Amino acid sequence: MLDGLNPEQRRAAESVRGPVCILAGAGSGKTTTITRRIAQQVASGAFRSDEILAVTFTDKAAGEMRRRLEALGVDGVEARTFHSAALSQLMRARGERPGRILSTKALLLRQIGNSLPKPYRFRPAGDLATEIEWAKNRRVTPQGYRRGLDGHEPPIPPDLMARVFREYEERKQASGLVDFEDLLEQAVRMYEEDEWALAALRERFRAFTVDEYQDVNLLQQTLLELWLGDGDELCAVGDDYQSIYGFTGASPEWLLGLAARYPHAAVVRLEENYRSSPEVLALANRLVPLLGGAEKTLRATRPAGPEPMLRGFGSPQEEGAFVLDRVRALAAEGVPYEEMAVLIRLNARSVDFEELFADANIPFQGAALLARDAARRLLKSLRGAGFGSVADEVRRVARELGLAEPVPDGLGERELVRQADLARLCKLAEEFDDGTNTVEQFVEWLRARFDHGGQGGVHLLTLHRAKGLEFDAVFLPRVEEKELPCKQAMRMPGALDEERRLLYVGMTRAKRHLALTWAGPPSRFLAELGVEAPAALPRRKPEEPDDPTYVALKRWRLQRSKSDEIPAYVVFHNSTLAEIAARRPSTIAELASVPGVGPAKLERYGAELLEALDAA
Repeated sequence: MLDGLNPEQRRAAESVRGPVCILAGAGSGKTTTITRRIAQQVASGAFRSDEILAVTFTDKAAGEMRRRLEALGVDGVEARTFHSAALSQLMRARGERPGRILSTKALLLRQIGNSLPKPYRFRPAGDLATEIEWAKNRRVTPQGYRRGLDGHEPPIPPDLMARVFREYEERKQASGLVDFEDLLEQAVRMYEEDEWALAALRERFRAFTVDEYQDVNLLQQTLLELWLGDGDELCAVGDDYQSIYGFTGASPEWLLGLAARYPHAAVVRLEENYRSSPEVLALANRLVPLLGGAEKTLRATRPAGPEPMLRGFGSPQEEGAFVLDRVRALAAEGVPYEEMAVLIRLNARSVDFEELFADANIPFQGAALLARDAARRLLKSLRGAGFGSVADEVRRVARELGLAEPVPDGLGERELVRQADLARLCKLAEEFDDGTNTVEQFVEWLRARFDHGGQGGVHLLTLHRAKGLEFDAVFLPRVEEKELPCKQAMRMPGALDEERRLLYVGMTRAKRHLALTWAGPPSRFLAELGVEAPAALPRRKPEEPDDPTYVALKRWRLQRSKSDEIPAYVVFHNSTLAEIAARRPSTIAELASVPGVGPAKLERYGAELLEALDAA
């Protein structure tokens, strides 16, 4: 059970009695360490397997813990999420389920949201759900909601949010429903009010392990303290550097304060990193002095690799072209597409790379423009659309769905994504519209271009979704002010610290290849990394519709599309023609570097397009 462990891991595994605090850096083998410790607790006779409760934050993580324990010959340990543990305990004590569990708050909140005043009526239910979870995880009731904000900004005005919260609770209770936070709250109240239930729980479980302890919120910590009582058989494992869920009410304070609560606790730091090259870690470690908390400096165990790439560009198109070139180069070197990831701050940015990879015939996964709220509603509303042009009909429907131009401040993250998606769909409609196409053809084109059916390929993920994953190559685009850190973080207390941790999480996903890029004002975090970032390269002005070169290229495209009997957009999109007009490529190699000009289009149209460009 102790074979192959490094000295720090071995010390943690051999500390079979609590309290133990394991500060586990990224890629340091924490799951290996805690499963070996639990196995050692059983093998040493300190506890029976059925006396141990291990909790984590996802069903997947709990399943992996059970699988590893079984491989070590340990059966009977309860490994669950907090919510699953609370539900199991409620049913055991009461002999019945606490109510029908609401799998998602969105349906109920969408009904309530439809009754809001018009400027807020189309806000995604997901933003309202996140806000309610934030409140309930902090044990804030609808009655105390406005008093409990304490500088926190809700996605809609506080009085309206309080009304939504109150109506949500009333409708839920009237329907006999409970949500996941209710399971925790009911378990807390049961143990506070029923000393027999609490005594039975403490008789059953005598040792507790909590994984990802940096993500614990007040509600979960309250339940954990009831489980423990005056006991101290707790093993808490976490990394405050990866605490990135403050928007749910999570806080690393419980992890960082454990040694103060238990002065006799054994504190173990896991700093040997088994994931990343020395070069990747050297860059990530530059952020460590600014991350605060319990200092951990990761030490590499893997062989040397290439230096991380840090580049500024004059436009998002040039930045995208760089990412595309690097993906192709790495694939040619033998790095599988599935071992590459583009990590972004907001879902709304994924569409840029969906388009880029689709046009270049590079497979990708994880992005889903057509599955998100804006596209689903827009496509549904376009059925039986009027007789206007494609662009006019899409703009009309987008306005009906609440597209705001310009986008106001203070929107929730999902609403920002929805606004960006609606604006992008309008732009795509303008590119597609050549005066002859129909709305039905536009919808078919969208599905052909963006509906990839979950095929493998390069991962397009938000930084939050990438936590816990690892890839040979990681790209972090848009490391810019108002992107990372995001615009909302500049107004909220403590949010900048969390944005910095997001960057750290993104960087430490990379095994060998890491690239940070920007095309706007460089992020303040680049200076903190010691990067002397120029204020990005000069941006080109977008081409005007009456630019002679652009007009000439559109004329050539129309002639070619007619001769091939295909829509004009199939030849090249407006944005691609505008970029070609701006760059004025004179060779096939230069043309190949333009975003949207893939190998197939290069072979089919390259020579002819260069002739048209030369003539123009």
